[in-house]
Amino acid sequence: QVQLVESGGGLVQPGGSRRLSCTASGIIFSLYDMGWYRQAPGKQRELVASIRSGGSTNYVDSVRGRFTISRDNAKNTVYLQMNSLKPEDTAVYYCNAKKGAYANYWGQGTQVTVSS
Repeated sequence: QVQLVESGGGLVQPGGSRRLSCTASGIIFSLYDMGWYRQAPGKQRELVASIRSGGSTNYVDSVRGRFTISRDNAKNTVYLQMNSLKPEDTAVYYCNAKKGAYANYWGQGTQVTVSS
């Protein structure tokens, strides 16, 4: 049974930082491309950052330079370090694991609220 468990969400002030974690079980983590998505109320889910199994990364323009995605294959965990947070970063953040055309798994999501 595949599980992706996110943690680290919460309330943070504008300009603050937060680190999200997603720990996977039931998959050979090192073989999977991992991603962080987010969905704000009334908006479509969007890919925020991704890291390939080989380590290459990609970011949506709105977070480039502020967010950093990383992975620790020994811990089956992917991280999203979020700095200089803005109110528009408020969303539910979801972890995703993907391999090939058919293996695609989601976590349950963790709420990040940026507000003073």
